[in-house]
Amino acid sequence: MSHDGPAPAPATRILGVDYGRKRVGIALSDPMNIIARGLTVLENGRTLIPKICGIAGREGVREIVVGLPLTLRGERGGMATEVEGFIERLRAACGLPVVAFDERHTSASALTSMIEMGVPRKKRSAKGAVDRVASAIILQAYLDELGSGRGRPLL
Repeated sequence: MSHDGPAPAPATRILGVDYGRKRVGIALSDPMNIIARGLTVLENGRTLIPKICGIAGREGVREIVVGLPLTLRGERGGMATEVEGFIERLRAACGLPVVAFDERHTSASALTSMIEMGVPRKKRSAKGAVDRVASAIILQAYLDELGSGRGRPLL
């Protein structure tokens, strides 16, 4: 019996996505869905969704969480509408549950965290550095919500 590579991991993890028009941050939970870590940053283009689906398959992802950029008042603006369309395309392509999660302030939190960790300005300004950290912050907030039993995300 031949194998084409390693067997896919059991589907237990959750993937976090910080969608941006240029770059998209990707984070992954541990198998017990307690800790999130920034995984990578992808360029936003035609191959984005197939790449995310590929990562989900390889990493044993059972659910994808996408940050939804609401206004400070909690309303949906133009970018939120764009993200909702992305969520629908991602859900159809990957065949996995894809949920939206309020991401207000995550980019600012990511930058603040990087400063507090002593990350030099040059590394903070590197393409995608903030996006990767922001995706981990979105996913960690979602994992914390799940762990607290306070309910489900927005969509």
